[in-house]
Amino acid sequence: MKTSALMTALLLVAGLGQAAAADTLGKIAESNKMTVAYRESSVPFSYLTGSTKAVGFAVDMTEAIVKAVKTKLNKPNLQVDYMPVTSQNRIPLLANGTIDLECGSTTNNTARGKDVAFAINHFYTGTRLLVKKSSGVKNYADLAGKTVASTTGTTNVQVLRKYSADHNLGMNILLGKDHDDSLLLVENDRALAFAMDDVLLFGLRANSKDPASLEVVGDSLQVEPYACMLRKDDPAFKTLVDGVISGMMKSGEFEKLYNKWFMSPIPPKNINLNLPMSQQLRDNLTAQSDKPAL
Repeated sequence: MKTSALMTALLLVAGLGQAAAADTLGKIAESNKMTVAYRESSVPFSYLTGSTKAVGFAVDMTEAIVKAVKTKLNKPNLQVDYMPVTSQNRIPLLANGTIDLECGSTTNNTARGKDVAFAINHFYTGTRLLVKKSSGVKNYADLAGKTVASTTGTTNVQVLRKYSADHNLGMNILLGKDHDDSLLLVENDRALAFAMDDVLLFGLRANSKDPASLEVVGDSLQVEPYACMLRKDDPAFKTLVDGVISGMMKSGEFEKLYNKWFMSPIPPKNINLNLPMSQQLRDNLTAQSDKPAL
């Protein structure tokens, strides 16, 4: 085969492969299997409570979407596999077809939008600091020249680095492999603070070994939306996922779910995060926007 013809054939095959990968419902129907992601320590969105079964706000949302997929495909006995993911590998695993959906604590932003698609935003948060009460740290200026933890693969790392550079703070940023690992850096005094989305910090504090010794401090550096993540260029699957979330928002089920995980005692320690719904999220119950952060 001539080189030009060979290249054309290869490009055609590659294009067909990408199209197939983007047809999530077709992929699920053909394999009779759907693989969804969960996080091990994104309290209260998706986390483990000592077992291998994840729980949380985003897990309940995932299960509602799985139910809709079963109905859409008329496959009540569809095999559903749950796969743990990290901040670092969640996007590659979605893009390459290993997982079909990730609902958790993933920020919807324009940079990630080049590789994946996002459903309707289901939470809004900003970067703050988890510290020991004994540390004396109240805001970012107190961390000049100090070691600060964050988690690999999160938007918070870029936000923190930029803030440190813009304000000449010279922070030493130490990265944990997941949120539990980053928390441990503070608990073991290897870092003075843990910079992360404030809602996750409240959740991690609530389930830590000694919640009374920790506090969340500092200004919120930015407002970022969380949204379920799916493959790009797959309008049929996005319509289904958005339809589930929109339906929950219209029916009041979304607010009930929010109150269950943010305004009530949650496992494993039955601590109430007591985080009322933000105005941004309340507005999005009506707007139902999937607009990304910049």
